[in-house]
Amino acid sequence: MISLAAPWLLVLLPLPLLVWWLAPPHRKQEDALRFPFFRRMAEAAGAEPRSGAVVLSRPMIATLTAGLCWVLLVLALARPERVGAPITIETAARDIVLAIDISGSMDARDFATPDGPAIQRLDGVRAVLRDFVAGRDGDRMALIVFGTAAYLQTPLTDDLDTVTALLDRTEVGMAGPHTAIGDAIGLSIRTFESSDIDQRLLILLSDGSDTASRMSPINAAEIAAGAGVEIFTIGVGDPETTGENRVDLATLQDIADRTGGTYFFAEDSAALTAVYDRIDALAPRETETLSFRPRQSLAWLPMALAALIGLGAILALMGRGRYRRRATTRSSPARDAGPGAETS
Repeated sequence: MISLAAPWLLVLLPLPLLVWWLAPPHRKQEDALRFPFFRRMAEAAGAEPRSGAVVLSRPMIATLTAGLCWVLLVLALARPERVGAPITIETAARDIVLAIDISGSMDARDFATPDGPAIQRLDGVRAVLRDFVAGRDGDRMALIVFGTAAYLQTPLTDDLDTVTALLDRTEVGMAGPHTAIGDAIGLSIRTFESSDIDQRLLILLSDGSDTASRMSPINAAEIAAGAGVEIFTIGVGDPETTGENRVDLATLQDIADRTGGTYFFAEDSAALTAVYDRIDALAPRETETLSFRPRQSLAWLPMALAALIGLGAILALMGRGRYRRRATTRSSPARDAGPGAETS
């Protein structure tokens, strides 16, 4: 579909006619004196006759060309454009950060699977997370791993394949043997600072208790709540064990409560899958729909056409002028040798 971006500029079309009507060219009549044998008199006086001031008549082709060029220029000012079919873009209205504990305790092989022997905790978590990440099409996600310190693996991105690839390369102990839950929350808050989306969701998974953070997990959760970050905590592992390998379920629950999130516990892969399904239900994906029509400017077409027509008219008039001057030059000797010419 072709449309005009500024159709009101078409009111300029009759402007030349208004100028011609309201401001006609100045015309003045002067008395003239006609001399017979003018050329001979000039030769006798030693002068060379030249063309005087004349008002040239405007050829019809010049009038038509000027009018057509004016119409094309006004049409170009009105900015014709081709309007394409509507395009709808759906963008996510939430950002998700996955914070995964990869401390030494995640190496324990006590994570039960539905159809096989118990596997390493991190392997079990990764298997469930792959499906969870694959189902987040349209969401932006970031991946943080933490042990003794927290590290950002991927910033917020909609490239979920990269998130999955980096998750698969994660190994137990890469970030140190201890657990820094508070630092992981702090790094998540910093990651969300680059986001202008209101719905910010942190999913924090740990199988231990905080032993290495520079900031306590509770204080970090308070700051996260102030930044609008909702934290869903997931505890895995054995809560009955002792030492830093004992999952601190009370702290995970407190973190979730302070940020308006929810706490979950999963002791096997089936329970962890159910947890992520539950998170989907509690925090449904919100989207923003943008619709627009692409517009391609066609103003250059009438401008180029006006330029070509104007250039062609100028060349035609120049050729016509040369032809007329040559014809005048060839006829001048004949006039000089006319009936009034003297012979010796």
